[in-house]
Amino acid sequence: MMKNKILILISLVFLFTSSNLFSQGCEGDEPEAKNDSITKPTIKIFGYLQPEFDYTFNDENESEFKFKRARIGVRGKVNNDFSYYFTLETSPFVSGTGSVVLLDAFVTYDKYTWAKASLGSFKQPFGLEVSTPCHGLSTIDRAIVSNQLIAPQRDYGLMILGGNKYTKFNYSIALMNGSGLHVSDNNSQKDFIGRLTYKAFDFLTVGGSFRYGYPNNDESRTSYGAEFVATYDKFKLQGEYIYDEGDFNRAAGGGCGDALVELGEKRDGGYIMATYDTKWNIQPVFKYEFFDSNIDVKKVGYQEMMTIGASYFHNDRVRLQINYQAHIETDINIDNDVFLAQVQVRF
Repeated sequence: MMKNKILILISLVFLFTSSNLFSQGCEGDEPEAKNDSITKPTIKIFGYLQPEFDYTFNDENESEFKFKRARIGVRGKVNNDFSYYFTLETSPFVSGTGSVVLLDAFVTYDKYTWAKASLGSFKQPFGLEVSTPCHGLSTIDRAIVSNQLIAPQRDYGLMILGGNKYTKFNYSIALMNGSGLHVSDNNSQKDFIGRLTYKAFDFLTVGGSFRYGYPNNDESRTSYGAEFVATYDKFKLQGEYIYDEGDFNRAAGGGCGDALVELGEKRDGGYIMATYDTKWNIQPVFKYEFFDSNIDVKKVGYQEMMTIGASYFHNDRVRLQINYQAHIETDINIDNDVFLAQVQVRF
């Protein structure tokens, strides 16, 4: 069975690989300063737009123009020891309310490389794909398991983190509400979440994630994640596996506006994705993924999907992505394949 094969492959590669992407927000890591001293506060305005067209191959042949994301933010350093980060989401398709919403807003004490601390709202430090900046994703949509099981993807809390893109080892440990953004904590408990990565070789990186918390109040939730990234010349292979059990918050919302499905007591999912950078600035991509919303019930809630597509990079600020998502049902066959086309402009 393909599901067993992907688990075996991830398990084998996990013994030898890792990734040090630790993006707390939508943007990647800030470039290192050219000098050691900051004499006055700095400010950088950034953002990106992702207009998109979706076409679903069903009986109604549904189609839609929309914004995947439309974000703007500011970041900078107050002095040598403190930095700040702030972003707004203006796309009504993500906020779900039709209004501009606060997405990320945190202050970081970053004097020491191995003991930085952030306080505010930011992404949960769980998993490779969620930690990857949204504008750096190789497919238009994250994997189903990333959107369904790493929920809420953003929350309020305190994070201790260490390392950077130049170090072999990186870690992030956070204490968070567990109820998501724009709402008060719904219980007296807190979620404990952590992610570790290690760059074993120049071409191989492995990592693992853990979460333990109380989504509502009385019953707990436990999640485990394993990830890898392997590169050879212009070829890149990455994958993740996530296992999750226990209670969940049905009101937390999935990633980037996705609706959460009903989950069983135990659920899991994973993906493998391959990309290749050609000399024509075209990057073909192939992604296979599976998601099981209830492991204890055979067939019902289990789904697979393959994504085939390509990205064309006009330059480092403008990108065109085209994806075809082939949904594979194991119980009842449904016409629900989707064609996606997206233009991204960063500033």
